[in-house]
Amino acid sequence: MHTGPDQRRQLSAFLRSRRERLTPGEVGLPQTGRRRTPGLRREELALLAGISATWYTYLEQGRKIRVSEQVLNALAAALRLDRHERDHLLQLAGHTPAVEAEEREPLTAEAGAVPLLLQPNPAYIIGGNYDVLSHNQAADDLFPRLITDADRPPNFVRWVFLEPVARDVLVDWEPEARGLLGRLRTLAARRSGDPRYTRLIEELHQGSPQVRDWWPRYEVQARHSGRKRLRHPRRGAVAYAYTAFHLAEQPEQTLVVYVESSEPSDRGAAGV
Repeated sequence: MHTGPDQRRQLSAFLRSRRERLTPGEVGLPQTGRRRTPGLRREELALLAGISATWYTYLEQGRKIRVSEQVLNALAAALRLDRHERDHLLQLAGHTPAVEAEEREPLTAEAGAVPLLLQPNPAYIIGGNYDVLSHNQAADDLFPRLITDADRPPNFVRWVFLEPVARDVLVDWEPEARGLLGRLRTLAARRSGDPRYTRLIEELHQGSPQVRDWWPRYEVQARHSGRKRLRHPRRGAVAYAYTAFHLAEQPEQTLVVYVESSEPSDRGAAGV
């Protein structure tokens, strides 16, 4: 599959970031000599993956070369990528067809009514780019200023990074925000060129120093359920369990429901 210059640059940065986070000791190689840069050398990674060092260098430099899925899987194993990182690597290398960019289909009235039926539990439906498509009053209360009268749809990622009140509501703001950004990157890779994602990512870079710092680290995640601590407007910090349900007819749209939990939050493993 064809990969454009921007996609090759992303592949280059992703490979380099993952190579630099590994040490020789972690992969069973001896530590030899002083290193000018962190992590494995390109030659060491190529050795672990069973490929030519020159060929790997071309790949990391973003040159226009063809790479097989077998080689990518070998690199993923050598880099100790998890499943979501491996999928992201394949996407960037053009081996998993990206979904064609298209306008979001409107939410059906029947689906949009579901959060209202779940009151008093906070619930909302988000699109693939985290636009909030439907919500109930409990969600409006729990996430102040998420729903506004602006001309554009409310967006959960924009709220987390650009709305100051979010740092007070999300008790563990940093791990929650980093996990959310990783999931946005994963989804954006599947929608390469979709203006809904490119505009949002550009806005986040302009308005958030944390996004500018974290985005180059190439952290990727998938949406999942979990627990988090949120500051309720009347009751203070409350632990919630939340569950995500993908809509059958529109799998990029997700219903998220919160219920109070007696278990501790999953710090550092932020979900939806």
